[in-house]
Amino acid sequence: METNGSVMSLPDGEKTRLSSVSNETSTRYGSIADSLPTDEPSTVETTVLSPRRSYITVAVLCYVNLINYMDRYTIAGVLLSIQKFFDITDSTSGLLQTVFICSFIILAPIFGYLGDRYNRKYIMIGGLSVWVVMTLSSSFVTKSYFWLLVLLRALVGTGEASYSTIAPTIIGDLFSGAKRTVMISAFYIFIPVGSGLGYIIGSSVASATGDWRWALRLNPILGSLGLLLLAVLCPNPPRGASDAHGGSTIEHTSYLEDVKYLLKNKSFVWSSLGVTAMAFLTGALAFWTPTFLSRARVTQGIQPPCNTEPCDTSDSYIFGVVTVVTGILGVSLGSTISRRLRDRVPNADPLICAVGMLSSAPCFFFAIVLASTSIPATYVFIGIGETLLSLNWAVLADILLYVVVPTRRATAEALQIMVCHLLGDAGSPYLLGAISDALRTYQPDSHTWSFRSLEYSFLLCPFVGVLGGLFFLMTALYVTKDRKNAELLTAGVCDPVDPPTQFSAIAGSTDC
Repeated sequence: METNGSVMSLPDGEKTRLSSVSNETSTRYGSIADSLPTDEPSTVETTVLSPRRSYITVAVLCYVNLINYMDRYTIAGVLLSIQKFFDITDSTSGLLQTVFICSFIILAPIFGYLGDRYNRKYIMIGGLSVWVVMTLSSSFVTKSYFWLLVLLRALVGTGEASYSTIAPTIIGDLFSGAKRTVMISAFYIFIPVGSGLGYIIGSSVASATGDWRWALRLNPILGSLGLLLLAVLCPNPPRGASDAHGGSTIEHTSYLEDVKYLLKNKSFVWSSLGVTAMAFLTGALAFWTPTFLSRARVTQGIQPPCNTEPCDTSDSYIFGVVTVVTGILGVSLGSTISRRLRDRVPNADPLICAVGMLSSAPCFFFAIVLASTSIPATYVFIGIGETLLSLNWAVLADILLYVVVPTRRATAEALQIMVCHLLGDAGSPYLLGAISDALRTYQPDSHTWSFRSLEYSFLLCPFVGVLGGLFFLMTALYVTKDRKNAELLTAGVCDPVDPPTQFSAIAGSTDC
């Protein structure tokens, strides 16, 4: 038997007993077998994909991920014009992002359940089709129907919930080891790149056309191309193919058993809390930073206040460029450090995340307090902070993939998405907007106080960043053991639902 990269020699009697019990446990949902039973039809593709097709699949998934995040932050890139067009307050503006994330939260567990049991390719195609239609429809909302824009933004979450939950699990089934880390890094590098392009393209299109609604119409066109590529070029690989060198035998257990398994996984729990803090921070910064910097310019007398739309979106453009550059740099740096340290420091990944979060917090604090006096200094600290924060993107995804067995990864992705958005960026844009509105009532007609009220609400973010760093430090305490347990479960050494003690005795370990 091969466990954790080493071969164990067992007496013949123990080998027989281990084989007997392994055969019993391999029929449970969540366990992995090297081949499918001949008396049951396969529900997944069993053909091993060529390296070329695997790379093409990742390229398509990366493209769709790019478009997803472009769409998410296009609204933020033209927020000043939207506020002026609909005549809405800061808290109402934040509601646009909150309802989108809330639908994401509700639907992610559903897609996670489906993604562990049914054809993942068809699920993503269905969700993205809804996304394309809803995004395009939102660009035609008229001035008196702001509630309809809110509703359509909520429905846009259908596409992202289906895609973000399932796509990483497909990459996890195509590659393993160092190659998986590289491919996951490539996939997640398009989160900051797509976010940055959302600001850049949104502000550029709005400026070129004089109408912010055209900024929302480009993404559905690009998304339709991604939908076609997904349908033609992407497979539905066997679950656990890269871990078990073939397909996996899946017998359905209850969703409750899946959740119980994940809640007992301490690395998953603590890293999910860390991701939640990160989502709170990035959600607030991503949504409000361009508006915050625009108000800072008005306060300094660099530009006049916006009285008629389209408003000046230069800060959206600059912030987008900074986000793209720092995202590429941070994700690349984080994955490189992870690959180099992983063999020498078993818990290197959560430590990288902790360092990224803890060191980014003071950078964002200085960026916030310097905005009233120096816009260039603010951008410098934003760039450093975003680079440090971007260290985490690919590393976080890799942690989830290696501490959770393959047949529960979609469920794990879904639960992590639900928690991090529910307690993170679902509420942070609205919360900061509400705090800003409450403070603004003291001097409602002052442009300076309009900036200060948003500045004071922003100060909540660095404290949340420190909290996230502490959560990742807790993850570092458990990640080595949980990774070993996932490898044993994948190899069929332990029952994924109720691990029998004889396995631990035979393997000489108390794990599982």
